[in-house]
Amino acid sequence: MNKRPMKLKLLPLLTAAVMLTGCAGNGRPVETVTEPVEISLSWWGNDARHEYMLEAVAQFEELHPEIDVKCSYTEWSGYQTRSDVLMRSGTEADVMLINYAWIEKYSSDGNGYYDLNTLSDVIDLSNFGEYELNFGMKNGRLNAVPIAMNTQTLYINKTVYEKYGLEIPENWDDLFEAAKVMNGEAYPVAMTAKSLFFFVTAYAEQVCGKQFMQQDGRVSFTDEDFKIMLEMYCRMVNEKVMPQVEYFDRKEINSGKYAGTLAWLSDGSAYFDKAVENGYEFVIADYPAAEGCSSGDGWYAKPATMYAVSKNTNHPEQAALLLDFLLNSPEAAQLQGVEKGIPLSNSARTYLSEHDMLNGMQYEAFKKMEEYDELSVLSPYYENDDLIDEFMEACNKVYYDKEDLDEQAKYLHEEFSKVAEQ
Repeated sequence: MNKRPMKLKLLPLLTAAVMLTGCAGNGRPVETVTEPVEISLSWWGNDARHEYMLEAVAQFEELHPEIDVKCSYTEWSGYQTRSDVLMRSGTEADVMLINYAWIEKYSSDGNGYYDLNTLSDVIDLSNFGEYELNFGMKNGRLNAVPIAMNTQTLYINKTVYEKYGLEIPENWDDLFEAAKVMNGEAYPVAMTAKSLFFFVTAYAEQVCGKQFMQQDGRVSFTDEDFKIMLEMYCRMVNEKVMPQVEYFDRKEINSGKYAGTLAWLSDGSAYFDKAVENGYEFVIADYPAAEGCSSGDGWYAKPATMYAVSKNTNHPEQAALLLDFLLNSPEAAQLQGVEKGIPLSNSARTYLSEHDMLNGMQYEAFKKMEEYDELSVLSPYYENDDLIDEFMEACNKVYYDKEDLDEQAKYLHEEFSKVAEQ
């Protein structure tokens, strides 16, 4: 973990001061000694994120010389591991970048983070809608504010589809018909294990007419519903709609071998910039819809990342000033751009729009998400990596005829049902 060295400052007016009263030995009054309030900030990310975050902190300190910000940052896996230790010991940073699922993990009763509603005179929450802030609400307390939203998005290589005389797919049958035309030379879609899980769950929800999982982790699906998910994956692989998940290779997006991909909205630039350089045109497609269903049924949204304040902070107002600066200021908007996603803050997004900084695949994906008028809220239990691994293992057992379909569906139902019991 990297740490930015702390600066010490002596200032005439400060939020916190150490007052030394009385007289010195020569009879002169003792001078008032003041120090800046120190707060801490933590985040995860790559070198590019570290660079602009440090610059943002430097600009914040220039605006607020009475506040000194101590920074700690690392890559994702190290941050996640360290957060477990810090949250258990109550030594987490005053302001921190958090994952959406951590609200449930660390604040199941709503008391794990500072209630930001009590700091609304400092944090301009009017920049956010009720739908967006609800992602950070727990038992009536605003635990965190989302920076940007994320959702699985269907990206289609229009150039490749047109090469085969195909229209952009609108439903599940269109994908299977496209596979017949491409005949293995290209795949209509390809995706990672997590995206595949979202894909087949959405299909099953549309067919079954029920949600897969409730907000509290309770699974609504039956054995038969899990069976539909398993069958759908096997059929897509057998009929060459997609390659097996294990063989997914992002480089094949650049080559045109994958004519479509399901990926996060936040991957809009990272996944496709190279392919666009290679001359391919991508469009954001509507989600496939089963007969009688609307596009968007069975699909979910979640915050990409969020900012929270420690419940243990000794300086909540100073922490709130920093949080507001990172979310809403033009300085932070300029530095961050869309690296954390398309900002939800109205003021930040307005600044980016006015300075022609809203463009590219990620922004196109964001506009498509807005068309769905508030997708269903993703349960924080939904993305359990261990269970998704179990699902993929069951898919392969059925695909290779190693296990019975009914038995694997029953097994998955039992395993996923344990989530709410933990």
